[in-house]
Amino acid sequence: MPLRAVFPLSSLSAPLLVLTIGFVMLAEVLIYVPSIARFRQVYLEERLAAAHLASLALDAAPNQPISATLSNKLLEQAMVRIVSIKRKDARSLYLGDDMPPPVHASFDLRDPSWFGLAVDAFETLMMNRKRVISVAGNAGTVGDTIDVILDEYPMQQAMRDFSIRILTLSIFISVITAGFVFLSLQWLMVRPMRRITQSMVAFRNAPEDSTVGPEISARRDEIGVAQRELADMQVNLRAALRQRSHLAALGAAVSKINHDLRNILATAQLVSDRLTDSADPAVRRIAPTLVRSIDRAIALCTNSLRYGRGDDVVLDRQSFDLGDLVSDVRAALTLALPAGVEFRSDIAAGFTIVGDREQMFRVFLNLTRNAAEAMAGFATGSIAIRAARTAAAAVIEIVDTGPGIPEAARLHMFEPFKGAARSGGTGLGLAIARDIMHAHGGEIELAASGPAGTVFRLTLPDRAAVLDRRTANRR
Repeated sequence: MPLRAVFPLSSLSAPLLVLTIGFVMLAEVLIYVPSIARFRQVYLEERLAAAHLASLALDAAPNQPISATLSNKLLEQAMVRIVSIKRKDARSLYLGDDMPPPVHASFDLRDPSWFGLAVDAFETLMMNRKRVISVAGNAGTVGDTIDVILDEYPMQQAMRDFSIRILTLSIFISVITAGFVFLSLQWLMVRPMRRITQSMVAFRNAPEDSTVGPEISARRDEIGVAQRELADMQVNLRAALRQRSHLAALGAAVSKINHDLRNILATAQLVSDRLTDSADPAVRRIAPTLVRSIDRAIALCTNSLRYGRGDDVVLDRQSFDLGDLVSDVRAALTLALPAGVEFRSDIAAGFTIVGDREQMFRVFLNLTRNAAEAMAGFATGSIAIRAARTAAAAVIEIVDTGPGIPEAARLHMFEPFKGAARSGGTGLGLAIARDIMHAHGGEIELAASGPAGTVFRLTLPDRAAVLDRRTANRR
């Protein structure tokens, strides 16, 4: 499916923009709450200060009443209806009408709390009717109190105008901030992610096209790491696809060869059976080894065809003597063993293991043949097989005194066609050994490798020991 153009509202940019605006507006709301409460407090404190200033006219002429015109002008300037000052010497000053209007609510600014101011501010904003309120505060001199009565509506209008200004400013700041954040995220995240997505789609459409690949970035952040990892993954996948196609072609060819080879081996098997009846002692001595080798070759052909069809590996598990198996490996390895290299078995008599004897023979033969080929040209050396038993497993080690495995070969040691330690090798021997050990539920690992030699360790579940332990527990 071709890559479709991403609609802007459905891309990553749109939710990032909306979230940015939303978070900025939320921050503005959190700022607005104390701001509107402070605005109301300042407004009322200004009315108290103006009222206190108007009351100074009474102090200027304490024994003479002021005219009604002057009183109205003072109250209008202070934007209040009535002013009352209580002094601590019990003398009161009064400015305003003789009949005060009914008061709907009273507020004290002498010891306000932040929460109370916020609640009062929102109550004022939400009020639908015009109220007359009473406000008390400090008169300037310690102990003096000033009380004013005023209309709340002008303050309510001023607070709403302030809220509109705050809202307009918040929207402006949100849009500007969101725009900058949007452009930054678009440059830093969205565009690189879009290129990564396009590269993934292009790779899906043409996985074997080496010209298709992600942009290699020098960025040190997560986006750069993702781009580089994606590039490496695509390179490895292409190599795996090429190897898979080559193996498919090779498998088809091997299947054809296998068919003819089995016919040839069947003829060789008939001839080898007759060799066992020969009167020549030398022929009679080597005939059993030849027969077993041909039988293993026929079984290998059969198993190869079964593997090519995708059938599960069927193991013929049995308990057998490990020392006898190692003796067969020694006989099969005789011609490949260099002249100065000694093959030694350090296995105790009667050491038995449970598994498929022929498959385990392949494991030991592959490992010992690799060791013998690594020591080709050595004047002296040795290949030893030793075994020990733990609580529920048999641990077998193949030890050689060869030159060790190169570091480059260790990285892909058990991978076909990658883990070859010598020039011209295929790396199939270790891969086959690993598959066989895994089929047995065991494991193979490189225990040590260096100039002094190499040690491969095989761990094989000892089913006989497990059964014995379960029987003892039931008793």
